[in-house]
Amino acid sequence: MTSFFFYYTRVIQVMLWVGLAMALMAMGAIVVERIAAGYWFARRRRLEYRYEPFVRRALDGDAAAEQFLVAAPRRHRLIIAALLIVPLVDDRNPSRIARTRAIVQAMSIVPVADAYARSWRWWRRGLAMHVFGVLQMKDRTAQVVAALDDSNGDVRGAALDALTDLSDPTSLKAIVVRLHDASLHRGRRVEALTAFGSDSERFLLDLANVDPMNRLNYARALALVGTAYARPTLCRWTRDTRAAVRAAAFEALAHVGLDDRAAALAIDALKSRDQSVRAMAAQALQGWTGAGDAASHLAEHLADTWIVAVRAARSLQSMGPAGLTKLQEIATRPDLSGLLAQQMLWEQSAQC
Repeated sequence: MTSFFFYYTRVIQVMLWVGLAMALMAMGAIVVERIAAGYWFARRRRLEYRYEPFVRRALDGDAAAEQFLVAAPRRHRLIIAALLIVPLVDDRNPSRIARTRAIVQAMSIVPVADAYARSWRWWRRGLAMHVFGVLQMKDRTAQVVAALDDSNGDVRGAALDALTDLSDPTSLKAIVVRLHDASLHRGRRVEALTAFGSDSERFLLDLANVDPMNRLNYARALALVGTAYARPTLCRWTRDTRAAVRAAAFEALAHVGLDDRAAALAIDALKSRDQSVRAMAAQALQGWTGAGDAASHLAEHLADTWIVAVRAARSLQSMGPAGLTKLQEIATRPDLSGLLAQQMLWEQSAQC
């Protein structure tokens, strides 16, 4: 029994020492990693501080500054490229994009970008995507599309930006399919799609026919790129059982324009129990002066919930004499609808 307890005690001691050693190793790895990261960050900041003035001057057309950047060591070129390209995420000025493209091409940076696209560091992969987009490298479209599934969100966003810059028809299907991917930034998804304009419309409609569960996203996309060709489909969607889809369909109809049938559907939808549907139906009627006496129906909703009332008032304001007459009638009321009508009339007179 004594030997058993002695053996048991020794095992516990060994396990404690092993655990302590592993903890020390983990702490050491963290310290080393922090030191390495700090060194890398400090080195990167020094290089950025060194090259930033030359980047600004080169973008302003200074040939000497551009030559200095072109002659920079290869290991510095991706940092320079970052200084040139990353601001384009927010600044989409065409002249800046063109100037950046010229400088990056002169720096022969593509081989470095290709290597960075395979890097385990996410910021390098993201920068490579921006390079491919800015340089309009359509032969890298497949790589950029693959990066939409990258484990890092910033890389996925950079890939969407690159696809927007590339506007390569071969990527359209991948962009439309990912309209429903919540892991991708919604604004960037929309921007990538709208870069194709109405070219994506028929493909969206074809997908919607086989994928009715995601009809809401297709309707929202058609609100940006749809044309009169999509109107019959959108009219059918205004009868969808889901209120969000109906509202999105009317929003898209406001973009593509109404005909008599669509206007009748919008007027009828003003009686919907869902306020978002009423609001989008009112918006869709902006500028409509055709059949249906839309002005009278809209006037009834200036006392509706605020979002509906404002959309109805805006549409009345856009209808010319018929709408302005209704606003003048309501402007005499002492309630909130009267104040809203007065505001619309004041804005109209200020524009004249």
